[in-house]
Amino acid sequence: MLDGMFSFVLLDTRDKSFIAARDAIGVTPLYMGWGLDGSIWFASEMKALSDDCERFISFPPGHIYSSKQGGLRRWYNPPCYSEQIPSNPYDPLVLRKAFEKAVVKRLMTDVPFGVLLSGGLDSSLVAAVASRYLADSEAACQWGSQLHSFCIGLEGSPDLKAAREVADYLGTRHHEFHFTVQEGIDALEEVIYHIETYDVTTIRASTPMFLMSRKIKSLGVKMVISGEGSDEIFGGYLYFHKAPNKEEFHQETCRKIKALHLYDCLRANKSTSAWGVEARVPFLDKEFINTAMSIDPEWKMVWEFSYIVLHFILWPLAV
Repeated sequence: MLDGMFSFVLLDTRDKSFIAARDAIGVTPLYMGWGLDGSIWFASEMKALSDDCERFISFPPGHIYSSKQGGLRRWYNPPCYSEQIPSNPYDPLVLRKAFEKAVVKRLMTDVPFGVLLSGGLDSSLVAAVASRYLADSEAACQWGSQLHSFCIGLEGSPDLKAAREVADYLGTRHHEFHFTVQEGIDALEEVIYHIETYDVTTIRASTPMFLMSRKIKSLGVKMVISGEGSDEIFGGYLYFHKAPNKEEFHQETCRKIKALHLYDCLRANKSTSAWGVEARVPFLDKEFINTAMSIDPEWKMVWEFSYIVLHFILWPLAV
């Protein structure tokens, strides 16, 4: 089965038939449009379709379109998308192994790279595992064994301080960038042009990422590993604490995962690719999602669960 992050259209030149497909979660963008003459169009940006299509949609993640069969059909349908509530007990070693594998898989690269580090739990986990395994990867032979980390924020913001502390602990080569409120306001028009949404939350989160990606590209870095997806998988948003029961908690995590391509994935991909930087997201690895979403959601409703995960993934660094 297909794995990774991708959007593609494959043309068979023998009979002009084609198939189009998008990755399981929708990490990379793909849009599908219909022309007045009945033609079908595909593009990675909506603006490429607006002049030629009477209507267009965001190509649904985990789906494939065949010109021979017609219509969209789902190729990715994990167990967590069913109505059945998972009942597997939380096994920290299994979860840690799945996450480490997801991060290591994304260390395969032939270009200079680094990690986005905000100092929060998600990005710190990514940076910790990446720094631990970098020395044994092929990438280290080309780009060195010291991981580069990147953070941006307003002068004196708590994220900068937290990221600096994590970077010092992990021993990364840390790059701290600053921007002003006015610089953020000045960038809004360009940000909206690239991310192609007027969703306020997405624009707000995309602006510093867009500004940081420009600075990252100027350093010659072409790929970054980021921490998107963990809050959706583990119920990390504050309102999850109000879930009345584990059934509704699980259903909401599934709903959030299915909508990632409209929000966090859209932001991460388009904010970085606007400057020619590729963003990779290990939390949205298919195998890791299957592992994490098979855990009885009652475990995730424990207030300290995120810190339990943090402990079991980071503890080897302290010994």
